[in-house]
Amino acid sequence: MKKVISILVIALTFPLTSNAQDDMKKDAMMMDDEAKVVSLEQTKGKFTQEKMTLKEGSYIFEINNNNVGHNVGFVLAPKSDPDAHIKTAYVTNPVANNSKEKTKVTILEKGEYIYFCPLNPTPKYTLVVE
Repeated sequence: MKKVISILVIALTFPLTSNAQDDMKKDAMMMDDEAKVVSLEQTKGKFTQEKMTLKEGSYIFEINNNNVGHNVGFVLAPKSDPDAHIKTAYVTNPVANNSKEKTKVTILEKGEYIYFCPLNPTPKYTLVVE
C-alpha cells in the first residue's frame, strides 16, 4: 500500500513540476521578445557610444568587440553606486576579438547608470533612463 501511495504522489507531482518549468521557460521567452536590443561597440580603450538615453524597460545589451585584440566585457551599475554591478547586464561569455556577445534581459528603471569595461579598460560612460 505504501508503494502505491508513493507512486501516486510521484505521478501527481511530476505534471505539476513539469508545467511550472514550462511556464518559467515561456515567461523567459516572453521577456526576450519584449526586450529591446542595445548594440554597443568597443574599440581599443573605449566604447564608440559615449552616452545613451533610454526609456524605462527591458533591454538586452549586445557588445561588439571591434578589433580590441583581446576579450572584453560589459559592466552596468547605478551611477550612485558604481560597485553595485547589475549582474544580468554582464555578457554571458567574454567577448572575443572581432565578435559579439549578449547579456541577459536587464530591466532598467528611471535613473542614471554608468557602463564600462574593466577588461579593455574604458572610461565610465553615462546611461540615462527616463
